[in-house]
Amino acid sequence: MSDATFAAGATGAGRSSVRVALHRRRLARSWPAVLSWLVLAAVLLVAAVGPLLVQSDPLRQTPSALLPFGSPGHPLGTDDLGRDELARLVHGARPLLLVSFAATALAAVVGTAIGLVAGYAGGVVEQALMRLVDLALAFPSILLVILLVAAAGPGTVSLIVGIGVSLAPGLARLARALTAREAARDYVVACRLGGTRTARILVRELLPNIAGPMLAQVVMTLSIAAGFAAGLSYIGLGIQPPTPDWGYMVQAGQEFLYSAPRLVVLPATLTLLFVVACNFVGDDLRDALDPRGTA
Repeated sequence: MSDATFAAGATGAGRSSVRVALHRRRLARSWPAVLSWLVLAAVLLVAAVGPLLVQSDPLRQTPSALLPFGSPGHPLGTDDLGRDELARLVHGARPLLLVSFAATALAAVVGTAIGLVAGYAGGVVEQALMRLVDLALAFPSILLVILLVAAAGPGTVSLIVGIGVSLAPGLARLARALTAREAARDYVVACRLGGTRTARILVRELLPNIAGPMLAQVVMTLSIAAGFAAGLSYIGLGIQPPTPDWGYMVQAGQEFLYSAPRLVVLPATLTLLFVVACNFVGDDLRDALDPRGTA
């Protein structure tokens, strides 16, 4: 068998590795995993179609402040400014998810690219890139996020960039380790000997073979991004009012924690459920895509 034929066969196997792993090892094999998938799907559904179903304006103020549960026209009551709490919860899901997914996507692209190049190139290139990664990891992630967002100013774009940049180093280390392992395999050696371009090896050969573990880690990183987004909104560096946001809703409602605890409990619980669900879903994906389970 020629090197080119061997490389082509290995490429086909690599591209289908994630699909084969998911076929052989089913997802959601435990009740926490099933519940987490349902919670994640429910939050995504609320963010996508909830604002279309709840017609109340989340910004409209009325004289009826701090109405309790079950009030006419306001099933979850109103906040201290008379704004419908149900509408604010539903509309508040979309900004949090937008920032979380966009920041995670940015971290995945940057981290995976750095890890692929470092793991494949080795030598001086790897040392230089990974020392920069180690330098970034020397700072606590939340401190790095706060510094980046504070420097750029509060806002959705700065929030996405700050969270994405702070989470990229962790993904870069994982991508480098996975790439270095795959780069030593025969199919990559055959591609090198066959004169395949470096960019093609990285994108067509290595990336599909590290996609499984990376996907699981990216989903767990999504939970960290959501926690950062909510936390920064809580301290005033995230999504700015009057836009409804679960993190800011917790901060605004803490003044009424004893008289109207729902203003804090409801958005905090929804944020917690989303973060925990992402962690369990990531664990479930990791178990399903574990290469040792597909041998």
